[in-house]
Amino acid sequence: MAASVDKATAPASEEGDQPMTVLQHFGELRSRLIKALLGTIPGIWLAWAYKEYLLDFLLAPLAQAWRKLGLGEPTVHFSNPVDLFVAYMKIAGICGLLASSPWIFYQVWAFIAPGLYKRERFYAVPFVLASTIFFAGGAFFGYAVVFPAGFETLLSLSGMLPSATIRVQPTIMLDEYMTFATRMLLAFGVVFEVPVVVTFLALAGLVNWKQLLAFGRWWVVIASIIAAILTPPDVGSQMMMLVPLVVLYFLSVGIAFFFGPTPPPKVAADEAEVGTKAG
Repeated sequence: MAASVDKATAPASEEGDQPMTVLQHFGELRSRLIKALLGTIPGIWLAWAYKEYLLDFLLAPLAQAWRKLGLGEPTVHFSNPVDLFVAYMKIAGICGLLASSPWIFYQVWAFIAPGLYKRERFYAVPFVLASTIFFAGGAFFGYAVVFPAGFETLLSLSGMLPSATIRVQPTIMLDEYMTFATRMLLAFGVVFEVPVVVTFLALAGLVNWKQLLAFGRWWVVIASIIAAILTPPDVGSQMMMLVPLVVLYFLSVGIAFFFGPTPPPKVAADEAEVGTKAG
């Protein structure tokens, strides 16, 4: 995609590739977004065909916690006639997104690849594969590990009050459950992309393992805030997101150590010298 450009503002890469103009970047972004959206259609169509089974699957952690606590027969309710239809649409959308995630991640890579050197473009297959695995793995981790423990903790707050005159009984509304469940699955899928992003930055030479290790203590703080915002307000669920975030980050540091750029010597002294000159 060679084009005439202002070389003063957009230098060419080391292999002689000519960069794209700003308008060409926007056109490419629009094209990739359209292709990514079109790629979700087969997955959405297939998920819609099995929507009842998928709803049953998505409600299974809630039903498991419900029965374990002896709350009776698990039941969900909907107050609006369209709520069930909307729930099926959400299921089809999230499953279509998961099924087409390799195609979507490929479009992401295809968009950023023109800005990379040729040797860095060979990371396309590992990037798409790792992104898909970690996204789907994060969603499955949220479903299989966090949902059962979280629902059990939250539903256990119900029951007879100390006066023994009134019982606090959960009434689960379908639309609220679907909003919560889909948001959580997407959140876990996205946060599990952390090692992919960090590893890519290291392989591209933008950061090295020493910089990542030094940033580690700040990452723990950031991960704690992310976990507190995205998970239910109980410590158990928050820790179930916090621990993988921290572990995956330091796993990325290890990958950067073996495959990333070698840190330059006397980094601290150089930074101090730069800071003195800037002052």
